[in-house]
Amino acid sequence: MASTDTRGGADGAGGASPSPSSAAASANGSPNGSPNDLEGLEAGLDALETHTASRVPFGRLLLDKVLPPVVAIVIVLALWQLAYVLEIKPHYQLPGPLDVWNALADEWYKGTILGVVWNSVSRGALGFAASLAIGTPLGLIVARVKPVRAALGPILSGLQSLPSVAWVPAAIIWFGLSDATIYTVVLLGAVPSIANGLVAGVDRIPPLYLRAGQVIGATGLRGVRHVLLPAAMPGYISGLKQGWAFSWRALMAAELIAKSPELGVGLGQLLETGRVYQDMPLVLGAITLILVVGIGIELLVFAPVERRVLRSRGLIAGAR
Repeated sequence: MASTDTRGGADGAGGASPSPSSAAASANGSPNGSPNDLEGLEAGLDALETHTASRVPFGRLLLDKVLPPVVAIVIVLALWQLAYVLEIKPHYQLPGPLDVWNALADEWYKGTILGVVWNSVSRGALGFAASLAIGTPLGLIVARVKPVRAALGPILSGLQSLPSVAWVPAAIIWFGLSDATIYTVVLLGAVPSIANGLVAGVDRIPPLYLRAGQVIGATGLRGVRHVLLPAAMPGYISGLKQGWAFSWRALMAAELIAKSPELGVGLGQLLETGRVYQDMPLVLGAITLILVVGIGIELLVFAPVERRVLRSRGLIAGAR
């Protein structure tokens, strides 16, 4: 009897004892005792965070990606033709789009236009590759070594803001009218941008990434390869894009001023030839080629790389 009262008192003090199914429900976080509820909740959250990669129809792709720039080009050409018809400037100063096209066609028939473009593109690519080889380790050192950053950081920023054309007279005095002059100007224009872009990328790395790399033994060169560079890649890509823009502009400035038969003819020399002979259609044609090459490199090389890097980090939606 005493034992019965004791059990009854315990039940009265603690209330009804939970059934095994209720305890299991509590452990699973489900008031109804069903483990599937929590699994369903987790699946729903995963679905919200998952970007479904869908193939965009070709017509939609044309409408979104191709049509807007085509419309913009048509509008620019129409306004240009209107200015030509209204003679805002004399025709010898402002030729029409057809005149510029004919000037480029003449260069094509002469068989010179591809060689001119190739001379400039090959110089730009080689100069940019050298800038990449110099600017990347320089940026890493500046970003990670505080005394070096204090000493060289302001100098790199100053060099980045200095117009590349300012280096052309000095380079001519140093190296004469040679390829070394052109590559010197390209390097001085591109290296600071690449280095500063990498420094900016390293500065945005969460400290947790670096500590995690140290825990797993990714230190020294392995840490740079497997942690530092991958984490800094978005800023690094931006620096590379800016470095290419600076190197291309520096190359055109060098080709405009440094002229010699040994250097061959690039787009800058073609532009200067049109100025010397007062051939405005050739001048505008050379400017158009410079613009087309610059935009083409950006769209064909840097834009796909940047999209891939951003997509791998979940910063843009799935493949389109």
